[in-house]
Amino acid sequence: MTRIGLFGLLGSGNLGNDGSLRAMLDHLGAAHPDARIDALCGGPEWVRATYGIEATALYRDTEFRTASGVRSAVAKVAGKLGEVVRTAAWVRRHDLVIVPGMGVLEATLPLRPWGFPYSLFLLCLSGRLFGTPVALVSVGAGPIRDRAIRWLVTRAARLAAFRSYRDARSRDALAAMGVDVSRDRVYPDLAFALPTPDGRADTGCVGVGVMAYRGGPDDRARAEEIHADYLAKVKALVRRLVEDGRSVRLFVGDRLDSAVVDEVMADLPVTAAEVSTLDELLGELAGVDVVVASRFHNVLCALKLGRPTVSLGYAAKNDVLMDTMGLGAYCHSIRDFDVDRVLGQVAELERRAPEVTGTLLVRAKEQRELLDEQFAHLATLLPTEVRA
Repeated sequence: MTRIGLFGLLGSGNLGNDGSLRAMLDHLGAAHPDARIDALCGGPEWVRATYGIEATALYRDTEFRTASGVRSAVAKVAGKLGEVVRTAAWVRRHDLVIVPGMGVLEATLPLRPWGFPYSLFLLCLSGRLFGTPVALVSVGAGPIRDRAIRWLVTRAARLAAFRSYRDARSRDALAAMGVDVSRDRVYPDLAFALPTPDGRADTGCVGVGVMAYRGGPDDRARAEEIHADYLAKVKALVRRLVEDGRSVRLFVGDRLDSAVVDEVMADLPVTAAEVSTLDELLGELAGVDVVVASRFHNVLCALKLGRPTVSLGYAAKNDVLMDTMGLGAYCHSIRDFDVDRVLGQVAELERRAPEVTGTLLVRAKEQRELLDEQFAHLATLLPTEVRA
């Protein structure tokens, strides 16, 4: 029996990560219906309950505790050594391990080297030692300043049997960190493979995707200040949309974002979508006319549906995606976006909606077709005797 493992921070509350999981499971179910599929992931209970596959916890409780004393430090070190054994044993049981999408080769948000970078390194090292191919599929990458994180990420990438990136900038970033990417390919984000729900037009509603934004890895000392500034500007944007007579519906991309939704709704007469999967997010976004969002997969889902979109991005990946889909002029930085300019672009996109929607739907179809090509290539990584 073919044994395929899926690895990552799956089931942990990030809709984009879970959407990548769903897209990969859909493909594997169709291409390898007899395969045994399981996951080593951040939220095994959710993955088991949602998809009915076996799932094992990537981390144990002691690995999340801050080491403030000798006993805590010893427990944390012991946990990390235990992770070596658990990861190796899990990898060895499989014919192929897939890391489905996600920004696993970047550090745009706060990150510690002994967290996911260390786990990814262990995964890829185990794959090399036991002869199990590890495939990094449509992943995101970016410049990494922290030396320890950069060392772990680049070593992991070199040990992987297959690498593809969700955009050319990701591939270029890994090359700049010294990894040979000459045989690597660029394919779209896996979420483009998800089913597209029927859309409803002319609802008169603007969707606003909010984020619990507190800066990047170098901003920990100013995190609350950065968050307060962002929240004030989001409230100003939403307030102006409401004053202009538009209805506004709020969206999240991670369970952490719910606190921002509560803050905005406490002050303004708006509604919020309750979603726990990317499929549910797609369904909710089908009910709005224009979208303003920050989370990468909020932006991607809106574009996939053909919804004119303004990006308030926290990383270059948003800009690359928007440019790919023909909306490069509608990108802003989450740190310093101008509310008046964003409102002007919302109004402009509303006027141009038929034209913009047509372009987006054509490009989304092209992205889906490229993913079919990648899925066909993935099958070649399986041992000859177990290929479908």
